[in-house]
Amino acid sequence: MKLFLLSVAAMLLVLAESSAERILSRRTKRDLSNPLHVGGIRDPHGSYCERRGGCCPGRDDICTVPYLDTICYCDLFCNRTISDCCPDFWGHCLGIQPPFIGTCERNGNTFFSGQTYRENCNLCTCGTTGRWECDQNACLMDQDIIYSVNRGNYGWKAGNYSQLYGMTLDEGIRFRLGTQRPSRTIMNMNEIQMNMDPEAERLPSYFNSTEKWPGKIHEPLDQGNCAASWAFSTAAVASDRISIQSMGHMTPQLSPQNLISCDTRNQGGCAGGRIDGAWWYLRRRGVVTEDCYPYQSPLEAPAEVGRCMMQSRSVGRGKRQATQRCPNTHNYHNDIYQSTPPYRLSSNEKEIMKEIMDNGPVQAIMEVHEDFFVYKSGIYKHTDVSFTKPPQYRKHGTHSIRITGWGEERNYDGSSKKYWIAANSWGKNWGENGFFRIARGDNECEIETFVIGVWGRITMEDMHKHHHQHRRRHI
Repeated sequence: MKLFLLSVAAMLLVLAESSAERILSRRTKRDLSNPLHVGGIRDPHGSYCERRGGCCPGRDDICTVPYLDTICYCDLFCNRTISDCCPDFWGHCLGIQPPFIGTCERNGNTFFSGQTYRENCNLCTCGTTGRWECDQNACLMDQDIIYSVNRGNYGWKAGNYSQLYGMTLDEGIRFRLGTQRPSRTIMNMNEIQMNMDPEAERLPSYFNSTEKWPGKIHEPLDQGNCAASWAFSTAAVASDRISIQSMGHMTPQLSPQNLISCDTRNQGGCAGGRIDGAWWYLRRRGVVTEDCYPYQSPLEAPAEVGRCMMQSRSVGRGKRQATQRCPNTHNYHNDIYQSTPPYRLSSNEKEIMKEIMDNGPVQAIMEVHEDFFVYKSGIYKHTDVSFTKPPQYRKHGTHSIRITGWGEERNYDGSSKKYWIAANSWGKNWGENGFFRIARGDNECEIETFVIGVWGRITMEDMHKHHHQHRRRHI
């Protein structure tokens, strides 16, 4: 009997604690968009704390009274924000007049002090003096930048993206990029020597990998608010190179999630990582396809997605084989794809162009400035439209992308503007269907400083196997 009573007491204690935690979390996460004290002032003679029988010192999360469709508080803690105190708290508990309630106007509507609205990335609060008090964050979708770029003659156009609206510039730099600058050792990596004959090897003024290798160049993915461009650009370049190298017998869209979740040695997943670490993992461990191990945004994914859900074992000659089924239970093809060690190209635009034309897209690191986020079309060059603004409006971070081609555009005066064609990882509704063009030949945003090529680890046996798998799936 005693054991039964102890069990019941323990259960009641757990329930009480969980209930208190829920109340506590509700108070700590309270939004001031609908302050209780505004309603309270409209009912200054209501009996709440008095009816309860008194007030509570300090913080007491059960010192509450039912109020409309919620509760109000009669503990001294409520007075720190005057947002959840009962209407008679000040008069009954403190013996003073309730706080002055001012009003603010916006779009013909009246707001009481303490009420809020959001203007892009800034929260505005109606102050007691009747004036709006707004945060002063630099927003990712800056209307001044969009207007100035579109009004000026910069060679490209800007646009507003709903998926980026409401984010601060700091959040954009933090969540939408994610490639760490290579270490000094990696930056000193030897460049391959390419002997080019200017006369015998004339490069065309326009080239696009998607046209030379149709069906083998993969569409841009969307990294969402996951700072993992290091994984997305690596997977994309490897996907294209393997497809080209296998002459279309193997056309995998490799999984960035496999890298994000499993390549954890000195890597930060959705908090940023290094491309040299990504290539090490792709060479030594390998990854499966996007369909086998699909990407899930950290805001949408359950907690277990963060852990690695794909393992492999060595089967000799440097090759590996998966030892787990695909996380996507509808896919049974868990083939492991690997690369050879990456090689660095020189910063000479002609050599980069020849590499792309001969072997396929390359990976590049670039510095992303505040105006790049609003790029819509044209040939991007970093502008001076924010130079007169405070420093918090002028920030940049490191990103990695995939260069797939190049071209030239004639100016009105007959001169030409050279550009790279590159794929971003912000989805197909950003830029030119997920791609962008950027000035070529003058290291714009350092895009020609560190360029990487790679070969897939492919044998004739691999190509034969995938060819037969492909035929079976389509019979």
